[in-house]
Amino acid sequence: MITAIHKKSAPARQAADQVRSLAERMLSQAAIRVTEARTSVLTTLLNTSRALSHQEVQDTLPGMDRVTLYRALDCLTDAGLAHKIAGDDRIFRYNTGSDHQAHSAMTGIQHQHGHFKCTRCAKVFCLDEEQHCTDRSHHHPSLKDQLQATLQATLGKGFQSHDIELTIKGWCAECAK
Repeated sequence: MITAIHKKSAPARQAADQVRSLAERMLSQAAIRVTEARTSVLTTLLNTSRALSHQEVQDTLPGMDRVTLYRALDCLTDAGLAHKIAGDDRIFRYNTGSDHQAHSAMTGIQHQHGHFKCTRCAKVFCLDEEQHCTDRSHHHPSLKDQLQATLQATLGKGFQSHDIELTIKGWCAECAK
């Protein structure tokens, strides 16, 4: 019985090791000192599909003190490996975004995408910047480009955005049931 449980958890352990290795590579590529705290926090963020509050990260890493966690989150945000989302509830949430966005963060491209916030459970999800289209020959502009065009059409040429904070509010799939 114990061996069956051990065998079932082996793929999960392997997947966790792969994500941890990715986190270490991302830290190294961003020229950030690889520490246990930074690696653990980045691994936690990479393992989730939504943005997490400080408390939610703390809950997944109970052995880490609050100050170390704040410092690790600030370091990851400053390095562009994670982004900090300001909520109207005055709680900051952190996420690495999609794989594409995590790669963009390593290359210095700013966090420029929207979010969806569930007004019932307060979970925040990143909206994928990639436009999905069945007709590959038809180009869809990114959300950033669409908003920049709206800005210039509304206010005139010369206005240039440098940061976008867009949040769509509603109910997530779980809360809408």
